[in-house]
Amino acid sequence: MKQQALKRYSYAVLVGPTLLVYGIVIIVPLVVSIVTGFINWNGYNQIKWVGLDNYVKIFTDPQFGHDVRNNLLIVAVSLFGQIPIGFILAYILYRKIVKGGNFFETMIFLPITLSAIIVAILWNRMFSPMGTLVYIIRQLTHDPRFIFTIQEDKVWAIFPVLFVILWMYTGLYMVIFLANMQKIQHSTLEAALLDGASEWQILRRIVVPNLVGVVFTTTVLAVSGSLKSFDLVFAMTNGGPARYTEVIGLYLYQNTFNYAPNPYGMGGAISMVMIIISVGLISILQRLFGRLERKYG
Repeated sequence: MKQQALKRYSYAVLVGPTLLVYGIVIIVPLVVSIVTGFINWNGYNQIKWVGLDNYVKIFTDPQFGHDVRNNLLIVAVSLFGQIPIGFILAYILYRKIVKGGNFFETMIFLPITLSAIIVAILWNRMFSPMGTLVYIIRQLTHDPRFIFTIQEDKVWAIFPVLFVILWMYTGLYMVIFLANMQKIQHSTLEAALLDGASEWQILRRIVVPNLVGVVFTTTVLAVSGSLKSFDLVFAMTNGGPARYTEVIGLYLYQNTFNYAPNPYGMGGAISMVMIIISVGLISILQRLFGRLERKYG
């Protein structure tokens, strides 16, 4: 009995502080967001219970639909751009298909080490009407009046932001994949090469099956990170022009701090919608990767 009591006491001492911090940082704000999503309150007037009115306002707002579309495009760029390109680059470096692997690894990873605010300002200068990219195109086309009009289009204005996101975060996934590829036993690769396996067969039969779990982890990171996109978009465009590049995070910010007749209610409701979308997408991915793990298991 003393041994069992000592074990319980050890668990309480070691795990208790972590659970306490987790509850304060995660559980309490989550519960507060759930409750505030059903009220109308600006911090001064009397709290009014409004039920689902805040959610109705969100889903009937055309701007919210446009912001969800922008976020889903960011998710698509992450899943079908950053992860595949990062995987391919990692495989090239892992198999030493090019010389100077350390140099390329450093250069590709470098953007993620920079502040998102600095990256946004630099690329905003690049895409500006008098920016470097416009100057280069004017010189190549001999058209001194050339300007970018993509930012003025509601459908295409988000695409410069998508390009910057692709450029900035691909190196992160490359490093994750490369680190896990280096854990694959060299004897397995040597045996495959002695048996006459091609690069494609090594990739398909050895590398991919060993990285199924890693691919799932990166997809979860990509989805959750994409839905929380804020700092880069805020610094690069602030949702403009005319809120064409706004994402859900900026929609939450605007309705909580700028358009604020009901900041607590709208803020809580929007944050819960973000959580539901994130959990829904991750659950779908979990089921898909569950099938892959059973296949390669």
